Amino acid sequence: MVKTALDNFPRPPCAELLGWRLLDARPQEGWIRLAFEGKPEFCNPAGFIQGGMLSAMLDDTMGPAVLVMSEGRLYTTTISMTVNFLSPAKPGPIIGEARVTQLGKTIAFVEGKLMAEDGTVLATASASERLLEAARVVK
Repeated sequence: MVKTALDNFPRPPCAELLGWRLLDARPQEGWIRLAFEGKPEFCNPAGFIQGGMLSAMLDDTMGPAVLVMSEGRLYTTTISMTVNFLSPAKPGPIIGEARVTQLGKTIAFVEGKLMAEDGTVLATASASERLLEAARVVK
């Protein structure tokens, strides 16, 4: 497993709920790949994962991309996030990828996507993230 600044931070309960797991990261590029578990309890009556759960997975992919790129110096809070749902998501493994497209002094811009195990793109997102000093806000 790749070592990143994420190793020095506590995993939030929402990440545990989503089955969050780091697969790969390239800190210099601001890129990260994660795994999530699309649980049956996340599904609507049609058997597809609710959009809100997919949005949470995207949010929990894009923020850590900034943390990894900044080597743990910067923590984020989401200012805005636009999500496009492209394919219905079925229960099972879901892969999340994110890339920091611009890292400013107070705001970062990040793009993310979720994929099924077979590579089908389930959803894409773009977000603007407020940058905070991790040492001041993470307990």
